[in-house]
Amino acid sequence: MTEGSGKLFLVSTPIGNLKDITLRALEVLRSAKWIVCEDTRHTRKLLSHYDIHAPVTSFHDHTSSGKRDFILRELEQGKHVAYVTDSGTPLISDPGYSLVRAVVEKGIGLEGIPGPSALVAGLVVSGIPCEKFVFEGFLPYKEGAMRKALEKLRLEERTMVFYESPHRIEKTLRAMAEIFGDRKGCLSREMTKQFEEQIRGTLPEILTEVLSRKKLGEMVLIVAGAEETKTTEAD
Repeated sequence: MTEGSGKLFLVSTPIGNLKDITLRALEVLRSAKWIVCEDTRHTRKLLSHYDIHAPVTSFHDHTSSGKRDFILRELEQGKHVAYVTDSGTPLISDPGYSLVRAVVEKGIGLEGIPGPSALVAGLVVSGIPCEKFVFEGFLPYKEGAMRKALEKLRLEERTMVFYESPHRIEKTLRAMAEIFGDRKGCLSREMTKQFEEQIRGTLPEILTEVLSRKKLGEMVLIVAGAEETKTTEAD
């Protein structure tokens, strides 16, 4: 890191297996004057594992503007700050956007440290085309809003990537099976962890498998896009 001007580093962290952190990420975390994180308890486990002792403070979507202003002052005073979320790449269905937006507006240095991302890990093992895809993250919580969102995606031709939680997956798969039909899909759970697995098949087949199991861990759901609509010209 260069001296004299502060910079905010967005550091990707493991989504399960602690060995997935990059050497560059470790270097940035060890050199940072502050490590800003989503949950200090969660992040301290990672830092302890790698014997990193930088001071830690929290920042998330419900953090006061006073905390954001404190971080900005530290950056303006030339201190390097690393920002991490509980797992994966910051801002991807995770908090931190308001801080990044403020840093950009003030002209402070900003750098992304690439690394683990559940959406990419789930996509590439799905067996579904991934040259073009759209990331939808978590669907709306209320069922009516969720179905409305899925209806808008019914004709989407790109592969779709969703995040989902154990207590909602059955409801989500039922709605998808009704709206998307027998599309191919892949449900990845416990990515990079000991019990990682993929459940592949049509959406109804995946639903049937999920119904036969106990609660699954956090998951990524990949759904094939709609078949390309072909138009014919009249002779």
